[in-house]
Amino acid sequence: MRSARSTPHRKQVFAMPEAIAFAAYGGPEVLHPTGIDIPEPDPDQVRVAVRAAGVNPLDWKLRSGALAAAMPVELPYIPGLEFAGTVDAVGDGVGSLEPGDEVFGRAQHAYATLLVADTTMLRLRPDDLDVLRAAGLPVAAEAAYRALEELGVAAGETLLVHGAGGAVGNLAVQFAVARGAHVVGTAAERVHRRLADLGATPVTYGEGWAERVRAVAPRGVHAVLDTSGADVLGDSVGLAGGGAARVLTLADPQAARAHGVRFSWGQAGSHLGAALDQALALHRRGTLSVPLAEPVPLADAARAHRAGEAGGLSAKLVLTTAAE
Repeated sequence: MRSARSTPHRKQVFAMPEAIAFAAYGGPEVLHPTGIDIPEPDPDQVRVAVRAAGVNPLDWKLRSGALAAAMPVELPYIPGLEFAGTVDAVGDGVGSLEPGDEVFGRAQHAYATLLVADTTMLRLRPDDLDVLRAAGLPVAAEAAYRALEELGVAAGETLLVHGAGGAVGNLAVQFAVARGAHVVGTAAERVHRRLADLGATPVTYGEGWAERVRAVAPRGVHAVLDTSGADVLGDSVGLAGGGAARVLTLADPQAARAHGVRFSWGQAGSHLGAALDQALALHRRGTLSVPLAEPVPLADAARAHRAGEAGGLSAKLVLTTAAE
């Protein structure tokens, strides 16, 4: 990121940090503001004053208790996995960042005004990449990049992306086009123009989608990525020239087992660095697109969860701190 320095720098925080947490599983109403202690970074970490935090399906699935058996959390729990903000203090072993640096990346408990993050999970935020879009990049970028790697999508191939209008699908389209692949994306008609501008061939989702895909890709497709969880895997196997081996879902593990296709969960941050570098490369070219829903104040996180759980979004949900 930046050349090493001989001594660490620290900056004292005086404001009492706050967060949004839930003390019991339940609906969005269980999310409440809470005070937190000022966290101290380990030697390979930095403390960040959060300016914006992304909202993801995992956040409300953890909150609701839907994943309590598989992924129990210690209550009270502060959700959130991605953010953008300003470095406030650095650990003794950090030479690549200093207080005042603008960063974005991935860390636990991002629904907060302060957090600590591993430096390997961060990238410097360019001045011309606004803080809200940066906060909405890490989780979707990692998932999209990981899926394309697991599918082995290559130049000249045709990739079908289900849910191409969503946060992950949107980046999967961009990453695949950057690889030289041709992309067909199922999505609501309201985002077809956006997908076409990104270089994809949009197809309306819903009943009859497979016939519409065949009409634009009469020879079938080489690989399929499902980000929608909309019962599309059976027909997707039939469309894929490689059969079930080149069909992958990020959203429907039960259907994946039923149809013999892959479900990718991924280790947290397993492809994060490469994914953020890819997103930054697109940003430098001036082609990166991160559609945003209207930002929601951190204190009103319950409203963002309700909007996410209602479904049908074609833009990223982002929380902002009071400072924003």
